[in-house]
Amino acid sequence: MKIKIGDKVKVITGTNKGKEGKVSKVLRKENRVIVEGVNIVKKHVKPGRTNETGGILETEAPIHISNVKVLTKEEKKETKKESKKSVETKTDKDSKKKTEKSEKESK
Repeated sequence: MKIKIGDKVKVITGTNKGKEGKVSKVLRKENRVIVEGVNIVKKHVKPGRTNETGGILETEAPIHISNVKVLTKEEKKETKKESKKSVETKTDKDSKKKTEKSEKESK
């Protein structure tokens, strides 16, 4: 497995798609990873010796490794650049269309 404790990862698929977090635990036999702040599940707990009051606790559930991608600093920069480029190209196309229309109308 390429994912280790402390790696920053991004969820690729599932209900938590797009969320990022740090790996807190790796379950090698099950091919799963627990990521901080991702896949939070509510667990109903009965009162007992360790937990006198009981109630509903929110815990992090494991995610399959195939649904997670390791992030690097370079990847974050690239995604930001791509989004800016796509915005620029849309505005350029719109401005070209407007100038072409205005030229046709003036003739």
